[in-house]
Amino acid sequence: MSTWIHDSTELNGTLVRLVPLKTEHFDALAQVASDKRIWAHYTLDGSNEGRLRTALNDGLLEKQKGAQFPFVIFEKATDRVLGSTRLLELQPAHRKLEIGWTWLHPDHWGTAVNLECKLLLLSFCFETLGTTRVQLRTDENNIRSRKAIEKIGARFEGILRHDLIRDDGTHRNSAYFSIIEPEWEGVKKALSEKLRIKAGW
Repeated sequence: MSTWIHDSTELNGTLVRLVPLKTEHFDALAQVASDKRIWAHYTLDGSNEGRLRTALNDGLLEKQKGAQFPFVIFEKATDRVLGSTRLLELQPAHRKLEIGWTWLHPDHWGTAVNLECKLLLLSFCFETLGTTRVQLRTDENNIRSRKAIEKIGARFEGILRHDLIRDDGTHRNSAYFSIIEPEWEGVKKALSEKLRIKAGW
């Protein structure tokens, strides 16, 4: 269990709420994850229910070790599960972590949902945890994801070659991005405005 993040931490926005992952969420997540388009650039195929459940269980085990904190993304208006996201690579001694393993059903790609999820997570990281660096990464070839990361205000740092090994044994090069503490206020202002426009508030 992480000593940095309280076990019951829940993040609430206007459109979504991020709730700590529990085994009771697995069925709903498996249903959302069944669309193969979600997993085109991941190291695993989460449309395979058994593989997804293993990955979700791994997230809970890593939470117990204090290495990760997985969330389930709920749509507030309907209380439907939309996907999942995690805080990874938790390093409280260096006040840094990674936002990752974020996936949504394709119906919600390009909507205000991801913007609000990232605003909630980044605000929690910089304003509650006191992080000095938040890292994000994605497959080098996942242009949609790279554009989404840049849209929230993260700065591209470079490509880490052979960063991960996929389930099929091939290597994935990862594009790395980050936001650091001195940039946060500017990023927050710009991200909040983009969310306001996208959501039509």
